[in-house]
Amino acid sequence: MRTILKPLLFAAACGFAAPAFADDTQYWQTVTVTVALPDDFKVQNEAVFRSSDAKGFYELENSLSLGKKINKVTTLWLGYTFDPQYNHGTFTRREHRFRQQISFDGFAKAGKVKFSARLRLEERWREGLSGTGWRLRPQVKASMPLTGKATISVASEQFINLNNTVFQTTDGLDRMRNSISIGVPLGKRVNLDFGYLNQHGFVPSAADTDDHVLTLGLSASF
Repeated sequence: MRTILKPLLFAAACGFAAPAFADDTQYWQTVTVTVALPDDFKVQNEAVFRSSDAKGFYELENSLSLGKKINKVTTLWLGYTFDPQYNHGTFTRREHRFRQQISFDGFAKAGKVKFSARLRLEERWREGLSGTGWRLRPQVKASMPLTGKATISVASEQFINLNNTVFQTTDGLDRMRNSISIGVPLGKRVNLDFGYLNQHGFVPSAADTDDHVLTLGLSASF
């Protein structure tokens, strides 16, 4: 019981507790494939399928990244995201992103809890709209063994807008994602994780929004 309570208390401290009502209930499925290359390089492709009660199928986000491991904990990444968006399956717009990221995997430990972090910078373009949106996305994550080979993780990520465009109209902190998930290995190279994510949107001069997301992920490394 104590093993389960610790990460739940950490998640509550991060502010992941759900509000009194849900603006939307969503379902995100992720497939990630990572392939090791010579000289500590690696390539990764991540596809995210998103649907919700309010919008039906609304997003298919695909990110391709090239990483270079600098030392035991630090990896530098460059990547591109292709992000077509929909409304109940009907195409609405396309967004393109170029990303730069530095990741720190297992940079600190406290007992059985392992901490990781990443800092991602994104440049965003939307077809048919002018301007480049610059956005910063810091994330911190804590993971620990749960039972057997399963692990439990909690994470908090912020979306910080650095400028304004036609489609990026707010300044500073735009949204926050706080999540809790359980990871289970399906084999030597394949892992399944499932959990809950709260996406809180900060809306100037209006009520904030909250999306409650059930997440399911499949990852493979080669």
